[in-house]
Amino acid sequence: MSTPQQSANSERRIDLDWVRILAFGSLIFYHVGMLYVSWGFHIKSEHRLTWLEPAMLVLNPWRLSLLFLVSGVASRFMLGKVRLAAFARARSARLLIPLIFGMLVIVPPQSYLQIVESLGYPQASYLQGFADYYVHHYLAFGAQFCPNPCIAQPTWNHLWFVVYLWVYTMALAGVLWVWPKAADWMGERMAAVLAGPWLLVLPCLLFAAWRLFLSPIFPSTHALFGDWYNHADYASAFLIGFLLARQDGIWRDNERQRWLALTVAAGCFTIFVVVYAGLLAPSSVPKWFASSVYGCYQWLAMAAVLGFARRHLKANGPARRYLTDAIFPYYIVHQTAIIMIAHALRGSGLSAGSEAAIVIVGTALACLVTYEVARRIAWLRPLFGLRMEPRSVGRIAQQQPA
Repeated sequence: MSTPQQSANSERRIDLDWVRILAFGSLIFYHVGMLYVSWGFHIKSEHRLTWLEPAMLVLNPWRLSLLFLVSGVASRFMLGKVRLAAFARARSARLLIPLIFGMLVIVPPQSYLQIVESLGYPQASYLQGFADYYVHHYLAFGAQFCPNPCIAQPTWNHLWFVVYLWVYTMALAGVLWVWPKAADWMGERMAAVLAGPWLLVLPCLLFAAWRLFLSPIFPSTHALFGDWYNHADYASAFLIGFLLARQDGIWRDNERQRWLALTVAAGCFTIFVVVYAGLLAPSSVPKWFASSVYGCYQWLAMAAVLGFARRHLKANGPARRYLTDAIFPYYIVHQTAIIMIAHALRGSGLSAGSEAAIVIVGTALACLVTYEVARRIAWLRPLFGLRMEPRSVGRIAQQQPA
């Protein structure tokens, strides 16, 4: 199996597999952290750990944009192997089947427990209360239960990522259907513009512009319609990954500049945290400066991660193959497991550390068991984002990330 350094035309990006694995894997820890910080989440622990917020802010501005960028790269490689129509069908099946299944089966316990903890819900037992809620409320297709904001049902909750990825993929397929050469033409020109240090500069300006002009008007909702700041942010990352996927010179430039990207990102993050913590008077920090720092940190952190991954994350063995296949089912299940376990521990009197440890371990085990069962049963595989039939190790090795 060739690595990016061994073959200029390789479509097996081991480093990006690991980036995707680590980024999705970090979601378990990030969403467990959401139980304890002051930010809004579906349910909250009785404990508050505000010191977690700066640590979580290290990931917050760029972790999802990075996943969209990697998905754009994977889409470009996949299009090199199949026709456009087959690509659109395959991506729709891989994304929409688990989305619908997730909305009908995986996500409802999250909404139910959010309602139970926010407003209460009459129940003789958990199962009876959930069954009553599911039959009479979950499929009502409207906003109900208003702890602030109202809970719209049915919902996709954490599966919004799947919705957005499918929309961007279909939009891209539509453009390529009209203009088949667009990917090569635009990719070559983008690579020329971003050559050398411009790779670290120009995308900073783009993400800073979205932060400055769109974020104040369109706050994040993950509701698809009207979520224009997030669309600009995530679609830009997806398109950058797609167009630059085969531009090997750009990836070499990024690897060479990884330390510079990391250093400047660290400086931007320091300023960002100081502003976030309110250590500077708001009047002393111009809005354009704060937005520029946020946008630059967002891009430079992604560039640093990608640069260091290309240099160091080359291990291709059973662990990489297993996790590449498992990580999407883990993603589908993880948030429901977190919320159900955390709710079950409510009022237990455990310390924050013990509670968090149980939630993390329990969530990891729930994800592991779900994947191990789903991958062995043919009809369950597509429901969890796996291909219909199990494949041999050799074929798994050729897989591209979702």
